[in-house]
Amino acid sequence: MSTVSVDDLADGQVIALLQEHHKKMHEYSPPESIHALDTNKFYNPALTFWSAREAGELLGCGALYALSDTSGEIKAMKTSDTHLRKGVAKSILNEIILESGQRGYTRLYLETGTHAAFLPAISLYKTAGFVECAPFGDYNEDPYSVFFVREHQQP
Repeated sequence: MSTVSVDDLADGQVIALLQEHHKKMHEYSPPESIHALDTNKFYNPALTFWSAREAGELLGCGALYALSDTSGEIKAMKTSDTHLRKGVAKSILNEIILESGQRGYTRLYLETGTHAAFLPAISLYKTAGFVECAPFGDYNEDPYSVFFVREHQQP
């Protein structure tokens, strides 16, 4: 059974998975339309990184970046190719949603690609309550990007 927990970005498996993530993005989008978080920015106190592991093997990862005191952005969601369609991304996404609620965020945003390769991720986000929205933060309209937001109901 896999576990999702806050993780160390210096781990070799994590670095390899993020490099794979960046490489795949270049296959589907031109360089100016790639909004992957630079790995140097992962060492930012505004960012929390999670990984899913089973028996020490990295299955996938995701991050929550604090945009403000009331909103965050999901970054670096990636599942290892050998573990696709096994619920890894859903488990990580659920942890990020839970944490964003605990932080008191009223909105959780994300940006992903429009290529057919991103359709499973888009489906996951919609199932989790995300709806399409206008570009947020420093993003601009881009035919290679689609933007989502999830509103949190605070008790």
